[in-house]
Amino acid sequence: MATDTLKSTTGASGASGLRRLLLDNGALTALIVLVIAMSALSGDFLTTDNLLNVGVQAAVTAILAFGVTFVIVSAGIDLSVGSVAALSATVLAWSATSEGMPVALAVLLAVATGIACGLVNGFLISYGKLPPFIATLAMLSVARGLSLVISQGSPIAFPDSVSHLGDTLGGWLPVPVLVMLVMGLLTAFVLGRTYIGRSMYAIGGNEEAARLSGLRVKRQKLAIYAFSGLFAAAAGIVLASRLSSAQPQAAQGYELDAIAAVVIGGASLAGGTGKASGTLIGALILAVLRNGLNLLSVSAFWQQVVIGVVIALAVLLDTVRRKAGATPVTASGTGNKGRQAATYLLAAVVAVAIVGATSFLHSGSSDAGKSQKIGLSLSTLNNPFFVSIRAGAQAEAKKLGVDLTVTDAQNDASQQANQLENFTSSGLGTIIVNPVDSDAVTPAAKAVNKADIPLVAVDRAVNNASTAALVASDNTAGGKLAAKSLAEKLGGKGKIVILQGMAGTSASRERGAGFAEGLKAYPGIEVVAKQPADWDRTKGLDVMTNMLQANPDISGVFAENDEMALGALKALGSKAGKSVQVIGFDGTTDGLEAVKAGTLYASVAQQPAELGKIAVQNAVKAAEGEKVAKSVMVPVKVVTKENVADFAG
Repeated sequence: MATDTLKSTTGASGASGLRRLLLDNGALTALIVLVIAMSALSGDFLTTDNLLNVGVQAAVTAILAFGVTFVIVSAGIDLSVGSVAALSATVLAWSATSEGMPVALAVLLAVATGIACGLVNGFLISYGKLPPFIATLAMLSVARGLSLVISQGSPIAFPDSVSHLGDTLGGWLPVPVLVMLVMGLLTAFVLGRTYIGRSMYAIGGNEEAARLSGLRVKRQKLAIYAFSGLFAAAAGIVLASRLSSAQPQAAQGYELDAIAAVVIGGASLAGGTGKASGTLIGALILAVLRNGLNLLSVSAFWQQVVIGVVIALAVLLDTVRRKAGATPVTASGTGNKGRQAATYLLAAVVAVAIVGATSFLHSGSSDAGKSQKIGLSLSTLNNPFFVSIRAGAQAEAKKLGVDLTVTDAQNDASQQANQLENFTSSGLGTIIVNPVDSDAVTPAAKAVNKADIPLVAVDRAVNNASTAALVASDNTAGGKLAAKSLAEKLGGKGKIVILQGMAGTSASRERGAGFAEGLKAYPGIEVVAKQPADWDRTKGLDVMTNMLQANPDISGVFAENDEMALGALKALGSKAGKSVQVIGFDGTTDGLEAVKAGTLYASVAQQPAELGKIAVQNAVKAAEGEKVAKSVMVPVKVVTKENVADFAG
């Protein structure tokens, strides 16, 4: 019953055999070109460890994308898969640990959660007549919110028996890759060999025609979105296994990567086309791009640009393929499967031959200067504090004559794990990490330890793994200082609100815990509200504005970083620094300017540039086998208008 939306025009188009081969296998061609290019540009790309890294890094996106393939083939869309993945993993971890449920039952509950979310999406679309975009966008928000509610905004340790999904078999074959392949085979079977798979193509090709031909379209859509939820749950479990914890903020934005993988793999957003092998190739293209660009020290910001361009080119290729009369991308079995298999075999032979020649050119050069190459993975560069850490690290690296590669994890623990894996396979002398979360970074940090590469932590500790040095300020002590300073400024009494950082991050937990501990000495201070603003100035403005509606009589604000504090100042307007005292954290340039102006009462100032500088110094010493201190504490201080002129951040 599959409907091919493209018709072959063999003999009519006059296209050459090579042109048609490229059109029919555009994604595969792109993957081969990328592998060859990355092999030529980086001698670290074509190694066994790094290629396995690519597989692991593609796994979660690919599993999500397999589920989304069902939806897109049927001319739908699912924006909720990232949030559903996080919710399913959180349910598993919470039920198995906090509730003491048997692990097998907890896994079933997590899978049922994903399926239930998919069924709700399908019901809203089929019977509620909501557009798929709106229904799944609503589920994106609901699932993410439930994940935060269940976890109380903090990571939950994953059961050891399930965490083995993030391990390797035989010490070299990653389990996530095996899970990805199994889910891919399942997707191919459903699309090509089952009634519901044929129904997906029919619905995507022409829904009304499918309905008139006797298909129960509404019921089929329920099943299609349930499949998407099931695959999202599987992806969430694999992701949490890699991090050894369920992160309530995990998989943010992964739905876009999943959709991109499906489209790059040759599926059309108009429906009716798509196949599992194309989706897998699309996910591998994204993983190769990110991995290769990391190895080449390309900025994370430019990586987003490159990936956007690739997606646009993929859609353009789909348009060209349609106009040229290329063979439809379906799994309906109407094509010459022997010819397709021969195409894949020929592609593999060509790729192996070319990359083999390329690796020969790189042989003997990859170890040169190994001890002078350092990698720095920052939790985010969308924050002036961490930008200052990078600036301090780069200045010191230039002074010492070492090669420093800086990556941005964008507050995504999974992306940071990928970056550490890439660093490990690149043969760096030392790796510096500023963890997104001190627990979630542990598995990747242990892999660094296993590779016998010195690891230096900066600003935040790495839990349950060995580090050569920790260069940090004490966030908990800083929180206590903030409480003491604000309470004394208010005379020991008053109502205050708290702007929290991103839920679940260790920095937010530590600063908040220190502040709460410090307030115990001031019973006259009442915390009337606290809400996360995700370290962001704009969100700080919005959250503070909302808080003021319910609490117009507050006299103080504690923001867990300066960016949120600056947003709060905008919301307070003329009240800032007069009837309402605001204290921030980090001592950023903009924060200190606000302190000078008198609108921000104080900032608990770390010295980010100094943190970066000292981290590089210790990394170089560790790479050269010199003894370094296990802990280097850079002091924090409360900077007010009275002493801001003396402070050098």
